[in-house]
Amino acid sequence: MSRLARMKCIPCRGGVPALKGRALAALARELGGEWKVVRGHHLETSVPFPDFATALEFVKKIGAIAEKAGHHPDLELSWGRVGVKIFTHKIDGLTESDFVLAAKIDALPRK
Repeated sequence: MSRLARMKCIPCRGGVPALKGRALAALARELGGEWKVVRGHHLETSVPFPDFATALEFVKKIGAIAEKAGHHPDLELSWGRVGVKIFTHKIDGLTESDFVLAAKIDALPRK
């Protein structure tokens, strides 16, 4: 499990700047995997599955993590695929907690 996946999400109350520049790039490198930083605003990935039922189970696992962390991604469920979009809504951008949540999602079993 990565360092990010072992961290806790810190609820954002607003009033902090979104990550940019070197700090954003460093966290993106640390996250790795299939995640993309889109326009410096959000993280996005698409996870393939062999069928709808397996994809649905993965969404449920993400939901459990999101509730525990108090940090909720935008999810798109379709046959054989789960799309995940993460950003901090309070600041309309990325914080370290977004990368933490992405790493926790990466650590989930895909079966």
